[in-house]
Amino acid sequence: MRRFLIKLRMIVMKFGGTSVGSAERIKAVANLISDDREKIVVLSAMSGTTNTLVQIARLFGENRQTEAIVEIDKLETKYLETLSALYSTEEATNKGKNMLKSHFDLLRGFSSATFSDCNERTILAQGELLSTALMQIYCEEQNIASKLVPALNFMRTDQNGEPDSAYIKEQLHKELGKYSGVKLFITQGFICRNPAGEIDNLKRGGSDYSASLMGQAAAAAEIQIWTDIDGFHNNDPRYVKNTRAIRELSFDEAGELAYFGAKILHPATVWPARESNIPLLLKNTMNPDAQGTLISSHTKGEGIKAVAAKDCITAIKIKSGRMLMAYGFLRKVFEIFETHQTPIDMITTSEIAVSLTIDNTAHLDEIVTELKHYGYVEIDRDMTIICIVGNNIMSCKGSISKIFTALDDVPVRMVSYGGSRHNISILTDNIHKDEALNRLSEYLF
Repeated sequence: MRRFLIKLRMIVMKFGGTSVGSAERIKAVANLISDDREKIVVLSAMSGTTNTLVQIARLFGENRQTEAIVEIDKLETKYLETLSALYSTEEATNKGKNMLKSHFDLLRGFSSATFSDCNERTILAQGELLSTALMQIYCEEQNIASKLVPALNFMRTDQNGEPDSAYIKEQLHKELGKYSGVKLFITQGFICRNPAGEIDNLKRGGSDYSASLMGQAAAAAEIQIWTDIDGFHNNDPRYVKNTRAIRELSFDEAGELAYFGAKILHPATVWPARESNIPLLLKNTMNPDAQGTLISSHTKGEGIKAVAAKDCITAIKIKSGRMLMAYGFLRKVFEIFETHQTPIDMITTSEIAVSLTIDNTAHLDEIVTELKHYGYVEIDRDMTIICIVGNNIMSCKGSISKIFTALDDVPVRMVSYGGSRHNISILTDNIHKDEALNRLSEYLF
């Protein structure tokens, strides 16, 4: 019983690719996790690795084995250089070299295999398996008591491709329960198994999601997401100067910002934490003393707090006289998107038209073909959703006037307002994004 109670007080710490992107960064992370508090540490692949593995898988899939082997050799050389800078003892170096050899021999083995989706997922999983193994060997060398627990032993999706929460909770407790007295557990983000037992993943950015799911399963006291920025900023620092970190956000506010373009957090991460009321803390590995952003069920103040932008949006307008005073029209439109498993981001309607946006155009041609049965269809590509987020925006006088004053010279294609108390979304052409973000910062902050 005492062991179980200790588990309830653990924390989950997730470190992204840039946080473990070099020998120097791995050492810095090891220093951050080496205190006496009980924790699960979730690691992404080293920065750049997943992109290379995607390329390797593509080359194998196209039967370009020679080119794939060249990329594997280059990636192995990079890891050997990291290993050389990371370890100081012969024992750790030899152990690291043997570990690398096993993973890169596995990758080369796909040159003689009939390639499949399962092969591709196995290739992509190697990034997280490599980063966690490098970290575990370094902890052992530094006498930091830790245990490497494979995420493939407890992370699983269900028949719908969604995380199997009950299974994850049961198997995670079983896995951690094997190691009495261990306080530091290292594991992989992103990767999991599917119901068939095959290696699978939670899609790109899924390491954040993994950490949140593990935090929920372990009833953690806190989930920490460590990246290379001091938390959520009030605007996108890639396009706007002098942005500032936001100290506190509600789960709803953070979810809106993550979904509508704030790159610091994978959108799905918020929901497991919210369901279990576990605070999320966003921290900067490069500046660990910075306060970061605390995301919880409590938030201070009302009004506009931040702006984010989501690119690669396609707007679809369906215009039809049959909408006028008709029922069932919208249901038929939505069923087309449901059939093609294409989520809708924004939607606005008038008496004879409905406009909506999507960010997944994989089935756009089929969708447009079916929509034409109901009316004239107009497509606008390369659009951007500008999302203005805050607590109870709708209740704050002057918010709307400030936003539209700021965007007075920016052509606006759509406005979504009222679906959420925390979000006003505006669609514009991508070429106006920089201007819109900077003008909103000037007027709102």
